[in-house]
Amino acid sequence: MTGASHLRPEFVEFIPDRLELGVLYISRRYATASHLCCCGCEREVVTPLNPAKWRITEREGKVSLAPSVGNWSFPCRSHYWISANRVQWATAMAPEIIQAVQARDRRDAELHVPKPQGWVRRFAGQLAEASSVLLSKFKAWWR
Repeated sequence: MTGASHLRPEFVEFIPDRLELGVLYISRRYATASHLCCCGCEREVVTPLNPAKWRITEREGKVSLAPSVGNWSFPCRSHYWISANRVQWATAMAPEIIQAVQARDRRDAELHVPKPQGWVRRFAGQLAEASSVLLSKFKAWWR
């Protein structure tokens, strides 16, 4: 089983069903990048592109993905950076460090979820009030 030392970026609308080792598929439309694990284990790595997860930078036809890719749930537990199309292997991390990183990632994702604002909040409140009134009317009718 041979891994990848370089990833060729391929910009697509949809991530293909079958991925090719050594290709980083990037869908701007769906804000996602995917590739086969660079260790060669052939597991699919999906990296959502948003401020709480990963970001892609392009420079002179080369792409970098940040932060690092840590495949902690895979048997290989590979950990690497993708920088200017090159795979740069990172050192292994202790389980306590991995847990701390995962906890931080969860907090970042929760902070990134937008809260309803303005008319959306008012509409949600009105919808909840209307459903409560309808429910009480239905209960009264049912009795």
